[in-house]
Amino acid sequence: MTTAFDPLFRDLNRLATEVFGSNRAPQSMAMDAYRSGDNYVVEFDLPGIDPSSLEVSAENRTLTVRAERGTGNRGEEVDYIAAERPRGTFSRQLSLGYGLDVDNISATYTDGVLTVTLPVAEQAKPRQIKVDHGGDRKVIEGGNS
Repeated sequence: MTTAFDPLFRDLNRLATEVFGSNRAPQSMAMDAYRSGDNYVVEFDLPGIDPSSLEVSAENRTLTVRAERGTGNRGEEVDYIAAERPRGTFSRQLSLGYGLDVDNISATYTDGVLTVTLPVAEQAKPRQIKVDHGGDRKVIEGGNS
């Protein structure tokens, strides 16, 4: 983890991206995950992506998010002076627990943020269990022995 903050490593990573192209391997995306009531919410930062390239799927207890950011309307024949914003394919996979209702997952993309809402399954929600009292048992009071 120390190398992630090393300026030399960052420069080598940027050079490799420029030389080999950013389309070679899917890049990761920043996310936040939290619980709000009976839902888990995951927010992904995806500014500037093509909304038609956005794919969200759940299969075999895995949530997959994919998106692409191209060159926009500039075309491929531009000479960049600085190109620090990552381009290409972005992908992220999350393992889903068994306490989620995967049939009712929803997603919205607004202002560069993809919000995926994962509802908690009914059988996984906490519930109060009624405790019955034994009606025909005698209770000893006082306790003289």
